[in-house]
Amino acid sequence: MTKARSKSEEKGIRILDSAVELFTEQGFASTSMDQIAKRAGVSKQTVYSHHGSKEELFVAAVGCKCTFHQMTQEEFEPGPDLRAQLLNIAQNFAALVTSREAIQVARTCTSEAETYPELSRLFFEAGPDRVISRLSRLLAEFDRNGELCIPEPRFAAVQLLKMVEGEQQIRLNLNVEGLMPEAEYRRYVTQCVDAFLRAYAP
Repeated sequence: MTKARSKSEEKGIRILDSAVELFTEQGFASTSMDQIAKRAGVSKQTVYSHHGSKEELFVAAVGCKCTFHQMTQEEFEPGPDLRAQLLNIAQNFAALVTSREAIQVARTCTSEAETYPELSRLFFEAGPDRVISRLSRLLAEFDRNGELCIPEPRFAAVQLLKMVEGEQQIRLNLNVEGLMPEAEYRRYVTQCVDAFLRAYAP
C-alpha cells in the first residue's frame, strides 16, 4: 500500500510544481519567491523552509524534471540487458530534453548567460552534468565488465546524448517547424543507441 504523503511533503510538491511553471513561463529573474508561494498556496516562509534561496529552488526544480523523466540514479545502475537499459535511458532523455519545460528553461539560461552566468552554471550542474556523470559511470562499469570497450566514458556519454538530441531539439530550440513525428523520433533514438553499441563493441 502506498504511504500517504504528509502535509509538508504535499506542500513541497506544490512548491516545486509552481516553481517549474513560473520559471518556464517568465524566466528566472522575473520570478520571485512571493509569486511561487502564492501559486503554491503557501506562505513565503514555507517556501524558504523547504528551499533556502531562489537559486536552490531552481536547482531543485530542474532536478524534479529529471526525476519525472526517470533520469534518477537508480535508472543508471547496471542491469542485465545492456541494450534495453541504454535504450530506456536514451528514450527518457529524449523526452526530457524535448519537453516544453526543458526547452524554456534552456532558453532562459541562454538569454541570461551574459548578465547572470551563475544561472547557467546551476542549470548545467543540476541537469546536463548530472545526467552525463551518471551515464559516464554506467558506461565505465560496462567497460570494466567487458560488455563494451569504452576507454573514455564521459566522452562516450556526451556522444550518445548529443546524438539522441539530434535535429529534433535544434528545431525545438529555434522554434522551427518540421518536427519529426513521435514514432519517427523514437525510431531515430533507437538507431542512435544501436550505432553507439556498434561503435563501442568489445
